[in-house]
Amino acid sequence: MKTLLRILILSLIMASTGFAQVNQPLVQTVNSFLNTLNQEELKKTVYDFNDSLRYKWTNLPVGLVPRSGIAYGSLSDKSRLAFHRVLSAMLSSQGYLKTTSIMALDDILNSLYQQSFDEGKIDQKLLKRMQDFKWAYGNYFVSVWGKPDTNAPWGLNFGGHHMALSLTSDGKNITMSPYFIGTDPSEVKFGKYSGLRVLSKEEDYGFMFINSLTDAQKAVAILKQDVPKDIITSPQAKQRIEGYYGIAAKELNETQMTLFKLLIQEYTHNFEHVKAHQLMEKIMKSGIEKVYFAWIGSLENDKPHYYIIHGPDFLIEYDNVGFQNDGNHIHAILREKGNDFGEDILHQHYKTSKH
Repeated sequence: MKTLLRILILSLIMASTGFAQVNQPLVQTVNSFLNTLNQEELKKTVYDFNDSLRYKWTNLPVGLVPRSGIAYGSLSDKSRLAFHRVLSAMLSSQGYLKTTSIMALDDILNSLYQQSFDEGKIDQKLLKRMQDFKWAYGNYFVSVWGKPDTNAPWGLNFGGHHMALSLTSDGKNITMSPYFIGTDPSEVKFGKYSGLRVLSKEEDYGFMFINSLTDAQKAVAILKQDVPKDIITSPQAKQRIEGYYGIAAKELNETQMTLFKLLIQEYTHNFEHVKAHQLMEKIMKSGIEKVYFAWIGSLENDKPHYYIIHGPDFLIEYDNVGFQNDGNHIHAILREKGNDFGEDILHQHYKTSKH
């Protein structure tokens, strides 16, 4: 209890002094997790910070693209307990619950395909193909890059199917860009977990906002083209988004602006409190009126739709298409522009520190 109290006090002190993240408790928590691993497990988990593998990420199933690091499912209970403390230190309560729910959704997805097979809705060949993707709660991988410290760069990646958490620290500040989350299905339609929607607000707030616009505003915000089959800035894609599309936030009324900020915060507030507010403050300082919003596709759920939020400092993409074009499969990403894998904070660190 005393340790928890000290961490809380330290967190408040660091927040008041303007640290981008409560980095010291995070460093302590990650090192506590590493201390639960044996030598063989550490070899699978810890990499050199400058290893190029740190930048390689994907949202594809583990059965298609193997991951660096140690499988969560192979950890002891002691290590799992310690790693959940790491997730709690990195993420807000909503971010933590989304992360663990995305992991659990993989087991649900397996059970849905098994149920469909048992009911004669799919054949053995399709069931086997789905099982070969190796969706599973335990098939998420932890990797630590460098030695977690308050005076030197280090990183931590955690990912698997429909999730890629990429934390980079220069010793004091952190970035968690790129931050990818996804769900399949976005709404469970049958079985024991019918109605479950892990990324409900990313979808709901998007619809609330686009439907709050006037017809004239919608004519600007809605792009007349096919819904992308995936987010445009996916790790598999070479293209990047440079231009601004849709409607500028300066064209919104007060109620619409409130909804717009709520939608943005649904992404930024997945992070730990200090980091979340630091990022929102950066967006507001650059000028919320300079942020653009564009929509493609249906204005109703269960049909393909897509939106992009693009500002001077960040990019959010949300895509909901589905393999059967049913609008029931979400991919979403938040990126700090110029700061993927800590590019900007590391540049500043190396410029001002002796190495």
